[in-house]
Amino acid sequence: MLGATPAMSKKMQDRADQIMKLLLRSGSVNVDELALKTRSSAPSIRRDLARLEQRGLILRTHGGAALVEPLLYEPFRNDITFQAREARHAEEKRRIGLAAAELVQQHDTIGIIAGTTTTQVGRALRHRSGIHVMTNAINIGMELCNQPAIRTTMTGGVLAWVWAFALVGPHALQTLEDINLDRVFLSVTGFDLNRGATTLEMEEATVARKMAAQSRQVVVVADSSKIGLVGPSVICPIDRVDVLVTDQGLASSKRKEIERAGVQVICC
Repeated sequence: MLGATPAMSKKMQDRADQIMKLLLRSGSVNVDELALKTRSSAPSIRRDLARLEQRGLILRTHGGAALVEPLLYEPFRNDITFQAREARHAEEKRRIGLAAAELVQQHDTIGIIAGTTTTQVGRALRHRSGIHVMTNAINIGMELCNQPAIRTTMTGGVLAWVWAFALVGPHALQTLEDINLDRVFLSVTGFDLNRGATTLEMEEATVARKMAAQSRQVVVVADSSKIGLVGPSVICPIDRVDVLVTDQGLASSKRKEIERAGVQVICC
């Protein structure tokens, strides 16, 4: 839920939550559509949009609003590798991020590992309140840093790879020794019944594995193209995973196999 202010009623907060969820799904909306879906008047919607714009969450447009595109990615816009990574299964990742964010409860302490899909989880939480986020992803930290209703802690560590946002190494691991997480969101290269959750780099897997070990619930967020694949570095076996959030491209036979292994599957 959005952070409450003395001037905001419960009804206003709930309406603002609805507006943000609609924007997160579609990217932009118009006032008439928002008024219809929230059963509110157009003047009320315009006031809501003004408050959300003041918080840096949206940009008002002629007749509506659009999500703010984070400027921190501008230095990467001309990098072909980054563009390919960001665009791959972008729509599926956005839906997965929205569905995964719904698992987060107020007052949760959560971990978010670096990755393109987990970035969508973090982005879908920007309007929430009363959450403590621990992350090793510089970009996720920057996306959340101007939201005072969310407490964000960076692990520290070393940037081991060019054009990557992941902090790894002993400092990252040491930070995680001192925190208990309600749930962690893992971005993976592959998710397989026999090999579990895997990724590309050993150092990244080590940080993800430590965060999973400190967490009460482990949530893997992965588009369906990654199901059945195996990366070179193991994060954790499948019996350590509680929830898989993926898209509807997952074959029903694979879904049943994963569920038989004790993993809750959410297809969005």
